[in-house]
Amino acid sequence: MSRLDETPDIPGRRLVLKGALAAGALTAVPGIAQAATPDAAGGSRSYVNPLVRNRADPHIHRHTDHRYYFTATSPEYDRIILRRSRTLRGIATADEAVIWRKHATGVMGAHIWAPEIHHIDGKWYIYFASAPAEDIWAIRIWVLENSHRDPFKGIWVERGQLKTAWETFSLDATTFTHRGTRYLSWAQHEPGMDNNTAVWLSKMADPLTLTGPQVRLTTPEYDWETIGFKVNEGASFIKRNGRIFMSYSASATDHNYCLGLLTVDADADLMNPANWSKSPTPVFTSNDTTKQYGPGHNCFTVAEDGRTDVLVYHARQYKEIVGDPLNDPNRHTRIQKLRWKPDGTPDFGIPVADTPARG
Repeated sequence: MSRLDETPDIPGRRLVLKGALAAGALTAVPGIAQAATPDAAGGSRSYVNPLVRNRADPHIHRHTDHRYYFTATSPEYDRIILRRSRTLRGIATADEAVIWRKHATGVMGAHIWAPEIHHIDGKWYIYFASAPAEDIWAIRIWVLENSHRDPFKGIWVERGQLKTAWETFSLDATTFTHRGTRYLSWAQHEPGMDNNTAVWLSKMADPLTLTGPQVRLTTPEYDWETIGFKVNEGASFIKRNGRIFMSYSASATDHNYCLGLLTVDADADLMNPANWSKSPTPVFTSNDTTKQYGPGHNCFTVAEDGRTDVLVYHARQYKEIVGDPLNDPNRHTRIQKLRWKPDGTPDFGIPVADTPARG
């Protein structure tokens, strides 16, 4: 999810090879982010990790009602879940509702992945990836819509596939606005390219329709982006200090999974890839000291104080995996404070250790 759409700024995958291809909001005031004390709202020590077990690709939206709405990938890949809480910590124990289930046959029948919930023009939307039950790697982006003010009520209507330029493997859609224009970013395999997925950007005519050119922002090119699979996916956006930062995930979904970062000036044309600069090294990786592995598919949200940025991601508690990592259910949702460097760029730090059990 884009932190851009949540609050004003403050001063301051899975494409796995199977044969050829198989499983494999931004209105703000620039400035310097203010640091919080370690135990203040948003400090890492104020959170219990993992926040939610067995929930990957987490997405947290803080709505105008000051409540947090949480959705994520369930390891069975068969449903979309939703939780709600007035605090980030409360998400851990909040009731979980199943708001939609996969079809028994036909489209939206397999691999229900990476849902994101967004509130746009008075309606709720969930963007997610899925495939036909009969062709489980033909993964595309689909959209649900709910016009009720409460996303736990009303009817979630299937609005169909969100069409991109090609009918190829695509997933991990996220949306944000910047200076009155809505954008969609997603991961997709480009025909003829020697990769699994790259990250794309397009303007939107409405929450269901892309308009104008679709430009590639990043493709796997560094060694750390091509371990296991050549993957760039799971983009998320945050604006600070006169710049827009796009995090994304790279490599296979085992302990090699990690975050990369793109940066663009907030005054630049976002649709010109030349305006984006790419970090040559990953910004968030596995850590043997804290015993967190494969941190990735993140989003950004804000703490209860309305100003402290929070990093949301998933990771495993062990490095060695038996079989296909996609069949391992133990990617857990985690959160920690996102800090900022003196030069105004995000400091992701390292994935924090699990919270010790009490008693």
